[in-house]
Amino acid sequence: MSEKKERIVLDVAYQPQVRTGTDTRRIMLDVMIALLPAVAVSVWQFGVYPLAVIAVSMASAVFFEWGYRKLMKKTNTVGDLSACVTGLLLALTLPPTAPLWLPPIGTFFAIVVVKQLYGGIGKNFLNPALAARAFLLASYALLMGQYAVPSSLAGIDGVSSATPLSYLYDAGAFPAYIDLKGLFLGTIPGSIGEISALALLIGFAYLLIRKVISWRIPTAFVGTVAVLTLIFGGSGFGRVEWMLANVLSGGLMLGAIFMATDYATSPVTLNGQLLFGAGCGALTVLIRYFGGFPEGVSYAILIMNLCSWAIDKLFHRHQFGVTKEDIEAEKAARKAAKEAAK
Repeated sequence: MSEKKERIVLDVAYQPQVRTGTDTRRIMLDVMIALLPAVAVSVWQFGVYPLAVIAVSMASAVFFEWGYRKLMKKTNTVGDLSACVTGLLLALTLPPTAPLWLPPIGTFFAIVVVKQLYGGIGKNFLNPALAARAFLLASYALLMGQYAVPSSLAGIDGVSSATPLSYLYDAGAFPAYIDLKGLFLGTIPGSIGEISALALLIGFAYLLIRKVISWRIPTAFVGTVAVLTLIFGGSGFGRVEWMLANVLSGGLMLGAIFMATDYATSPVTLNGQLLFGAGCGALTVLIRYFGGFPEGVSYAILIMNLCSWAIDKLFHRHQFGVTKEDIEAEKAARKAAKEAAK
């Protein structure tokens, strides 16, 4: 009795294949779990309205992915939860008072224009959520710059339209009601998901424990910002205080941990990840010091997204089992063969 042999086709055109029990759905679920502390702090400070913004953003992202792939007669990929993560990340970059019609405009741009038109998950060359945020900032700058007064600062005038980072670079000092402790805990004005460095660090620790991301890009990113701001300093602050204010303010933690580490738009080589993170940090400082906006994280990451392929090419590995000496010997042999043929 003959046994029927199953034919297995393995595509190894791009990289070595590693069998693992982790799939895209599990990774995306871990990312959403890691973001729960940031969401919780936002609800604590701004009430339940940010939950509505998050819900509309996630639902519209799922709808646009389902609708586009249905229209194009492609396989339904909603189940991998990547659209949910895109919607959640976009919502966390919005002001807590954003009107509910704003997230669907952003998710349409993120899902259809940035992600699906380039082939879907893993084929986009820009982070969809950040590209959508940049689009919304260019289109609705006034709405994107209006921030609510957190509950911990109730009764304080003049904080509904300015973040700590705006004060840092426009006035050169924080008001009396903003300090480093507030930046760390999240008792400050800001976007839905950026106000608490502590909540984001808890999410970072979770992702590291789950081995969803590596420490390289976030550490290089934040470390570069810390070193450069410590060196250059700023008016109205001591150097260390200025450095800590830059690290804890704005979207640096959110961007470094959850945006810059996107698999599709960041390098896969280990040294490349360090360079990528350092480049994001350097561009962030450059934009903050000399740009027209106090925040530079989004644009820094998007610019470095465009450089990911070149960074990986710079640090690409040679085939397994081949040493540097083998490569040099092969080059010498080829050179000798060419000279002999003359």
